[in-house]
Amino acid sequence: MANNTFFDIQKEQSFIKTAIVTEYFNAWANIIMTVQDKKRSAPEGRLAYIDLFAGPGYYKNGAKSTPIIVMEKALNNYNLSKRLVTFFNEKDKELFSSLKTAIEELPNIKQLKFKPEILNKEVGEDIVKVFRNLNLVPSLFFIDPWGYKGLSLELIKTVLKDWGCDCIFFFNYNRISMGLNNERVEDHMDALFGETRAKLLREKLKNVLPSEQELTIVEEMCQAIKGMGKRFILPFRFRDEKGTRTSHHLIFVSKDFLGYDTMKQIMARYSSNSTQGVASFEYNPTPTLFSVDFNPASANQPFLFQFSQPLEGLENLLMEKFSGQTISFKDLYQQHSVSTPYREPDYRTVLKGMEKKGKITVNRPNGLRKGSFKDEFKIYFLSEPDLLF
Repeated sequence: MANNTFFDIQKEQSFIKTAIVTEYFNAWANIIMTVQDKKRSAPEGRLAYIDLFAGPGYYKNGAKSTPIIVMEKALNNYNLSKRLVTFFNEKDKELFSSLKTAIEELPNIKQLKFKPEILNKEVGEDIVKVFRNLNLVPSLFFIDPWGYKGLSLELIKTVLKDWGCDCIFFFNYNRISMGLNNERVEDHMDALFGETRAKLLREKLKNVLPSEQELTIVEEMCQAIKGMGKRFILPFRFRDEKGTRTSHHLIFVSKDFLGYDTMKQIMARYSSNSTQGVASFEYNPTPTLFSVDFNPASANQPFLFQFSQPLEGLENLLMEKFSGQTISFKDLYQQHSVSTPYREPDYRTVLKGMEKKGKITVNRPNGLRKGSFKDEFKIYFLSEPDLLF
């Protein structure tokens, strides 16, 4: 349960978290509705936003929390207002009452075709069973527990099982790192990482430096999700008010590249700093201060290591992957950008430089200038022997 002061004043980190979630909701909803409209079998299909730890709706200083902003986006979009199904859950009775009143008092709330469902339930195995037995409409799940109780690998797996379903969850690194060595919450940690992985992680943590524990724990969470099958994963780190320690992570999971790429653009915009134009995927309230506990990922954290590469390394990575091959720009971007911090403009910048160096040739229609890269343009990467002559 949140402490008594958490919802008094919205902190910068909470503001950024809400902005990331609500901006993605808006983009995701537009994508889903466009696809539904193209399917003759599903005109004006429904879609859902489901928040399992919704909070009170407003902070005491009047700042809007995620549920209110989501509802306002729906009310300001006629098409969305006729399709959106919403479920908000808050187990704390006082916060639940506040949320219910806040939503019911929104102007024009009755314009929604589907009345918001506001529940007062404990999140646990019962809710997992409910979702497991449902054929879900395209749904965006936001799982934002105060600590970790209720968040489980099985819940993440279940909410992603159907088409169009994405998940954003709050990963409370500080609480989880303490919980891994606390026998009293062993069941919760086993549920979060999987029993076997949690056991191996506890052993692994005995042999890593304190400065490496965060990356080790987050890496294992990402690897556990990847073990579900094809999943696109994006972690975003939040620093504390002093900027010297990690507070928590926001982790996004999707089965679709378009959703992944859309969230990557949003998270990059909210990153507090960048290197060579490559976003840090981190929010630091004091970005000019050196974070004393930060260590770059190593080969021991393969997922996070790929996600921490500077732009200057992209050229070599492309040559290693595609030397001697021909591939369209679209296919190159979709195949190579996953699990990296690089975005489409980064690839255009690096490929433009590679073309000037003679490392690639590009098949463009006559009259189009060098340096332009449209989705369908075929790019040939010269092999090592080609480059020698």
